[in-house]
Amino acid sequence: MAVHHHLCRDAYAKSVHSVCTSTRPSMRHSLVPAALRYADQVARSGSIQKAARELHVAASAINRQILQLEEELGVPLFERLPRGMRLTPSGDALITLARHWLQDERGVVAEIRRLQGVHQGHVSLVAMDSHATSVMPALVRDLGAQHPLVSLSIALATPDDAEAALMTGQADLAAIFNLKPRRELLVLWKSALPLGCVVAPAHPLAQRETVSFQEAMAYPLALQSKALTIRRYLEAQYSWLFKEPRRYTETNSLQLAKQLALGGTHVVFTSELDVAAELTTGQLVFIPIRDRGAEPQEISVAVDATKPPGPIVKLVSERLIAALQDCLAAARGQGVRTV
Repeated sequence: MAVHHHLCRDAYAKSVHSVCTSTRPSMRHSLVPAALRYADQVARSGSIQKAARELHVAASAINRQILQLEEELGVPLFERLPRGMRLTPSGDALITLARHWLQDERGVVAEIRRLQGVHQGHVSLVAMDSHATSVMPALVRDLGAQHPLVSLSIALATPDDAEAALMTGQADLAAIFNLKPRRELLVLWKSALPLGCVVAPAHPLAQRETVSFQEAMAYPLALQSKALTIRRYLEAQYSWLFKEPRRYTETNSLQLAKQLALGGTHVVFTSELDVAAELTTGQLVFIPIRDRGAEPQEISVAVDATKPPGPIVKLVSERLIAALQDCLAAARGQGVRTV
């Protein structure tokens, strides 16, 4: 049976990203009760009708299972709204449990396959928007060539949403910018990313070895929105940058910010990993910020610390770390590291 890798944006990936359904183990073989699986999909889809289409199950069957579950528990799990269904606090607690069970089930299945000598399983991964054009394609190609029976769901999210996805069991693994230390999360690998600005090769700043914020502010800016930690960091450490009228465009789309830089006029404050593909091909130039206190950003690969990662998650995490290292090496002109 052919197994596909999916680049998928889940419901918790906000802003401009659209929603799609990730690949999951066959419902017929799940050990998690059908009522919980149906309720989980209703929570994700927002309505019974949408969940029915996603699961290829009659809407009446889903509704009946949820009503029976609510009757057994003695509490409503959803608010019935004119345009859909919304979890109650009790429903949210139950769905969190159900998602952990589903995640555990995938781990058990992967371990059984490992004992049979087969690397087979499914991993839900959440990553940053900038990884979509560099790290993720390399990871998918690598797994497809070396481990074709391992399937992926890859969701693109903000750092805050990626962290939440790990902690609620919606993701098995995450690559996150500027991850805050938490006991609930286990960091498998991290790397410092110098703070800098990127410009087109023909830009007046392109030949500089370093640049100050003051020098960069003399040109039009493409600023990332406050949904991203790098913007919040800049506002906290360099609030003066935002006090006077400036020539800037603010966007929650890294792709748009990069396009403005590629146009030759705009400056973007970011890290090398955000623009790795364009640095590798020479389309953009990265210039470190020399201002005192300009702290490096950071990329981390993490899992839920409350449960040890299964063998398939470990396998994917190793390949993800390798892809990140290769991407950074190529962006910095160091060649590709071999594993």
